[in-house]
Amino acid sequence: MLKLIKNANVFNPDPLGLCHILLAGEKIVYIGSDLPDLDSRLGVEILDVTGESVIPGLIDAHAHITGGGGETGPASRVPPVFLSEFTLAGVTSVVGVLGTDDLTRNTQTLVTQAYGLREEGLSAWCHTGGYHLPLTTLTGSTRGDIVFIDPIIGVGELAVSDHRSSQPTLDEFLRVASDAYVAGLMTGKAGIVHCHMGDGERGLTLLRAALDKSEIPARVFNPTHVNRNLPLFCEAKDLTRRGCYIDLTAFPEGHSEPGISAADAFLEYRAGGFPADRLTISSDGGGCLPAFDAEGRLTRFGVGLSGTLPDTLKELVHQNITLDEALPPLTSNVANLLKLKHKGRLKVGMDADLVVLDAETKVRDVMARGRWHVRDGTAVVLGTYESN
Repeated sequence: MLKLIKNANVFNPDPLGLCHILLAGEKIVYIGSDLPDLDSRLGVEILDVTGESVIPGLIDAHAHITGGGGETGPASRVPPVFLSEFTLAGVTSVVGVLGTDDLTRNTQTLVTQAYGLREEGLSAWCHTGGYHLPLTTLTGSTRGDIVFIDPIIGVGELAVSDHRSSQPTLDEFLRVASDAYVAGLMTGKAGIVHCHMGDGERGLTLLRAALDKSEIPARVFNPTHVNRNLPLFCEAKDLTRRGCYIDLTAFPEGHSEPGISAADAFLEYRAGGFPADRLTISSDGGGCLPAFDAEGRLTRFGVGLSGTLPDTLKELVHQNITLDEALPPLTSNVANLLKLKHKGRLKVGMDADLVVLDAETKVRDVMARGRWHVRDGTAVVLGTYESN
């Protein structure tokens, strides 16, 4: 069925003004100020949004789709994330990762979960490996996983400067990055190493050494959680001027200390004049958010939520950041980094992934791959094992 969204204040994420959007199947086929003349026999479904903002679907590039946790025993394992936890947050594309537990959870289960989310209507990918070396792979090699397994687009989240990491050496780190990069060249996939950054005093030393001592392009090295403490964030900002993308985590309320929130980090990054196209924001959805003391004892525990992404967007708008400035770290920048050519923008030929925001910048309606998943703030499509 054709779908027509009328009178939308469209952000591409660039502002396009008042437009009408025509969708056919899973694609955008028209965006313009002139209302398309469509034969009534086509059975067009029409939604008049009366000037409300329509934005690209959000891309969550770091989520534990199979669940995270496990640091304090089997009972601390977070369950897999349901479909509507993403769609209610305006997320239409997601990348799954493994964290501390890359043993009882593995690349096989991650790939299977990505396929399951695809069947339910989301766009989903994943990385191979997890915190530790040697990487947990499906085919037996990093290159093999990226080249032969469709949803796998890179490596991650490989832990650096963290007491839970495998303490990789520079040579080990460069070998992983080389394999990811070459596999990316062979396939057109992202081919990145998505690096979990801990609170260790070494910070980004390993990544800077990799840039200094190898020919691997800077975009391959992609640190996340860089706003978890202020010294790390200061280091990370400078890394963008060498060509790296850095990823902020939209921590739930009460979990950003001793760092800063994604919104505050965005504002500081913007004020410093750092490259606007090298910043992304993800949720760590489904992942546990533990804090440890100097002896490695757990002091706090929480769970990441994809809903922190629209919350961050809303906070930025309330801080007088325009939507076209606030959206790229959640949409087009992520698509560029991950080489998702049909995602992150509202243009003819792009995938029909979009979000309607109300006057308070809250998610009202969500379309993923041409199908409405959320209407008037309510999930109308649920995952296989979600309750009605």
